Amino acid sequence: MSEKLKVGILGGTGMVGQRFIALLENHPWFEVTSIAASPRSAGQTYEDAVRGRWKMDTPIPESVKNIIVKNVNEVESTASMVDFVFSAVDMTKEEIKQIEEAYAKTETPVVSNNSAHRWTPDVPMVVPEINPHHMDVIPYQRKRLGVTRGFVAVKPNCSIQSYAPVLTAWKEFEPYEAVVSTYQAISGAGKTFADWPQMEGNIIPYIGGEEEKSEKEPLRIWGELKDGVIKPADSPLITSQCIRVPVLNGHTASVFVKFRQKSLKKEQLIEKLVSFRGVPQELALPSAPKQMIQYLSEDDRPQVALDVDYENGMGISVGRLREDTVYDWKFVGLSHNTVRGAAGGAVLCAELLKAQGYITKK
Repeated sequence: MSEKLKVGILGGTGMVGQRFIALLENHPWFEVTSIAASPRSAGQTYEDAVRGRWKMDTPIPESVKNIIVKNVNEVESTASMVDFVFSAVDMTKEEIKQIEEAYAKTETPVVSNNSAHRWTPDVPMVVPEINPHHMDVIPYQRKRLGVTRGFVAVKPNCSIQSYAPVLTAWKEFEPYEAVVSTYQAISGAGKTFADWPQMEGNIIPYIGGEEEKSEKEPLRIWGELKDGVIKPADSPLITSQCIRVPVLNGHTASVFVKFRQKSLKKEQLIEKLVSFRGVPQELALPSAPKQMIQYLSEDDRPQVALDVDYENGMGISVGRLREDTVYDWKFVGLSHNTVRGAAGGAVLCAELLKAQGYITKK
């Protein structure tokens, strides 16, 4: 009998669901034992359900090929087979809220990649290196849901991963205003170039809802637990533009920052980046990067082609840090949007939740 926790993937046939399955192959703590998707995929083997649309660059893991896909709406049936679930369902925001809470009410923890619950006040939205203490809101959520074991926890939007950790590393220098432009890969829309040939050689200067997420979600991550809910921080003020670019994987951010603390040295700022670490590094969680942020001194780095897979896609690459004539400092950041920014970030959250005792065997 395996001592690993039994995991279900909700929305397992989509791109993020596939990334979950690829990342969890041979995971030391977790084993995928159930996959659920839309009714049109239900009843098929997983291999048949994703035939012709497997988007990962590694083969389908042998361990999941013959799993029979369940109907994600059959909550009790799916929940009965697992210790917890990852959620990557493709539904309306209201439907996602309802189905994730329905799973939680079966006493099944839900670790979600979706945005539906990111602003539910008693749902933790966590980057494990930044705000692991926000998981302490879970007992209040459990009380609201009337459960003892179930809950919903989420990870934030992929667009913020390439700059929010950087601003966090510089917190003692009091950044109070930032202008952020993100250049976002097509996999962030669940697409490849085969799915979206119009993106080849093209840029689209609009991604629905993305700019609001880029501006507001960091404030919730930097917020505090008070009176049983997470209260967002007031600053730094962030304004953003989000642009879709012809890149498969990797979100790049160009960032301008103002600090209350003046006379900062470049060496000071870089030292804070490369030494930045958090609970995942202290606990040596399986998916945690050993060094979360690397600084690249070359003028033409970071580059997607060279740097997107830093620390197996779980690290952040920063370069072009220099003083600015209008703002104080500016830099370029890069993160892997479907690993650190999506499935990998959620897996790291689940590892943290296990380490904290929130996820256990049923």
